[in-house]
Amino acid sequence: MSIAPGKTIVGFIGLGVMGQSMANHILTAGYALHVYTRTPHTAEKILSKGAVWEESVSMLSQHCDVIITIVGFPADVETIYLDETGILNHAKKGTIIIDMTTSSPDLAVKIYEEAKLSGVESLDAPVSGGDLGAQNARLAIMVGGDEKTFDAVLPLFQVMGDNIVFQGKPGSGQHTKMANQIAIAAGMVAVCESIAYAGKAGLDPQTVLKSIGTGAAGSWSLNNLGPRMIAGNDDPGFYIKHFIKDMVIARSSAGRWGLKTPGLDLALSLYQKMAEMGHDNKGTQALIKLFE
Repeated sequence: MSIAPGKTIVGFIGLGVMGQSMANHILTAGYALHVYTRTPHTAEKILSKGAVWEESVSMLSQHCDVIITIVGFPADVETIYLDETGILNHAKKGTIIIDMTTSSPDLAVKIYEEAKLSGVESLDAPVSGGDLGAQNARLAIMVGGDEKTFDAVLPLFQVMGDNIVFQGKPGSGQHTKMANQIAIAAGMVAVCESIAYAGKAGLDPQTVLKSIGTGAAGSWSLNNLGPRMIAGNDDPGFYIKHFIKDMVIARSSAGRWGLKTPGLDLALSLYQKMAEMGHDNKGTQALIKLFE
């Protein structure tokens, strides 16, 4: 399939914090865009720009050449793809499906195998970069599946991200994202500890960030979420509840291999405490509350 603006009809399911911006980039690039979301009011803005509303997953699946999903949890992914009313029971042969949700690697393999039986090409392509990466089309996109399918949709990925890497066989994109989340998990604890320490020492944390953010301690989380922590801004660029989901998936995979992940375990326990305190719909940077 040749992917090109004005020629390819793209379906997009899931218009949340990141999906809204990602879909908007596709529309702005000149692709015909059909959308569906369980909360129709979230589609109003993009519909006003020319996107086409579909009444159901099955209707969208019948009309589109490429279908992108980015939803909340693996159970949502499984329903959207594998239910009787799901994508694989209604998509045309030759359709390319791309799940950009951070989900289970095992589920990604299952969807790939079921898609093959239906004459559909499947990629797992989770992303990293949060709301800012999505808004600025600067997402990292990690892709698993068949390389020829990846090559076909690369122009579409380039509309949404700037670090796009084919990782290998089906499920590889999801495993790569798990490695990403493990690295972030312990790092977020360290960022909170660092900012809390600066405050206890009587320093201006913003001024401290000017020094340490460009040195060996610098990281995306420190430089982008650190200022939000200091400002008390808990708005979600990425929800705590979704980060917990990711860490649980990562720990499950690691456990099957006998891999010890003490940093991940600590971060997961702290974020679960945040959820128990009623903060699961806040951004991951709200973890600083445990250190204040």
